[in-house]
Amino acid sequence: MKVNLLSTPSCTSCRKAKQWLIDHNVEFVERNIFANPLSEQELKQIFMLSEGGTDDVISTRSFVFDQCKDKMSSMTISQVISLLAIHPELIRRPILMDSKRIEFGFNEDEIRCFLPRVTRKCELEQMVREAL
Repeated sequence: MKVNLLSTPSCTSCRKAKQWLIDHNVEFVERNIFANPLSEQELKQIFMLSEGGTDDVISTRSFVFDQCKDKMSSMTISQVISLLAIHPELIRRPILMDSKRIEFGFNEDEIRCFLPRVTRKCELEQMVREAL
């Protein structure tokens, strides 16, 4: 199963995530969300997979966020999704996802969920052996 990497070229965390996927031989498809913005339907899918909703998806470091944060608290989720479709710089990056899982930002421990189960099992067995 391929992982979708939603990123931007200037994002350091995106480059780290991409390199981690390459180093661990994880098949992925990369998409620059500035050059090829997400549709509202794709954003709805991201929200459905997320556990934290807008807290997961919205980049509070964005310049655009600073300009509209007061308005966002009174927006419906549909309005937020429309805003994100127009302003992809509001989206936290990178986003790694497959049909069942999603991760926001780069965290080397959490990204391991995209490794094949057999690989994770072998690594766990090796760590147990080394601990003995």
